[in-house]
Amino acid sequence: MTATDLRSLPALRHAVRSLADTHRLGVEARARLALAVTRVAAPVVEADHPVTLTATRQGTGEDGAQLLAVTLDHGACRVDVPDDELPLAAHSTTGSTVTWHIALDTAGATTEPRGAGELPHGETEVLLKELGAALAQVDALKAEHRLLKHELAETNSGVLALYVQLDERDQQVRRAHGRVLRELEDALRPPVLDVPGLELGVHYAPADSEAPTGGDLYDWFVLPDGTVHITVVDALGHGVRSTRTALNVTHAVRTLALEGHPLQSIVARTNEVLAPFDPALMATVLLARLRPETGELHLAGGSHPPALLMRRDGGTEYLETPGRGIGFPLPGSEEVRRTRMRPGDLLLLYTDGLTESRRDPEEGEARLARAVRDHAHRPTAHLPRALAKEMHAVILHADDTLALAVRLGAGPTGPGREPGRRE
Repeated sequence: MTATDLRSLPALRHAVRSLADTHRLGVEARARLALAVTRVAAPVVEADHPVTLTATRQGTGEDGAQLLAVTLDHGACRVDVPDDELPLAAHSTTGSTVTWHIALDTAGATTEPRGAGELPHGETEVLLKELGAALAQVDALKAEHRLLKHELAETNSGVLALYVQLDERDQQVRRAHGRVLRELEDALRPPVLDVPGLELGVHYAPADSEAPTGGDLYDWFVLPDGTVHITVVDALGHGVRSTRTALNVTHAVRTLALEGHPLQSIVARTNEVLAPFDPALMATVLLARLRPETGELHLAGGSHPPALLMRRDGGTEYLETPGRGIGFPLPGSEEVRRTRMRPGDLLLLYTDGLTESRRDPEEGEARLARAVRDHAHRPTAHLPRALAKEMHAVILHADDTLALAVRLGAGPTGPGREPGRRE
């Protein structure tokens, strides 16, 4: 089918609709083709140049349907309409033609084309028919959209219910995990000491929040003569594996102390006992012995940060205990540091995780002394946690942290040596 010498847009649209109806194009395809041809031809027709419209059936497309090729010949006039502005994209474009390919529904095709007289009378009626088809399609899309929204709402409701179930189960797992961690921590901690004249407090936090324990551990017990023995250990590494090392050290120290070994020899003897079973073992150790009735304090250590003693009047002193830790070259304590605590004095034992969170041990010790003075008014049981919170306001290096506070209460004290004296 060919329509020539088309000089007006209504005539052109009528020709397009005639060939569309002849080849039984759907209403939507017909409307899109009419609009696309009109958009392309409008500049040519408005310039008073005629156009020619041709429709031919060609081979099949990718889906196997026969193709209808509709070609608009606009002569030598320039036409510049981008495909993305057309309701039906053109298949090919030359200097004088634009061609559209439309797949035909072979099941509905007829061999005898319809005549032009079978078209609805008047362009308005045609437009109304195309508008009605478009509205019907919009209604169908709205109905489909409502159905999809309903299905999506049901799906979301199911997903939400699943999330609620998962959250409840997750909370149950967290509660169970918390119980296991508390039970494990309780199993590792020594029983609470109830010693007249002494107040004790301890805080521990592993570097790995996912690990229940780490390499920092403490032990305390009362010797047969009434002296309170305290052990603080910092084993190399983090997590549960380092806990085993720390436990071995605290158990060995407890055994040696109860057997009556001198305080100065315990670090070296612990190394002798454990080294054959674990050659890679490395740990720093601080040992403290305090007689509550006299305030007499003895300290021995191996490569461990010094204890901090704060007097009742606010004066602070770090009690150095030279020596080398377990697994270090020439392990053992070089001497025993002896001093006397007075009623109201506070002793703080800790691991390096408390003072080295900012990578500067000296600066950390200075901050710790200030923090102890600022928080000394707190109950002894709450003091270590308050100190850790302040010291870890900024963390550049995460490490296991242990802080243990001992306060000597009011009561009679016997004679003792002056503070800070070594023997």
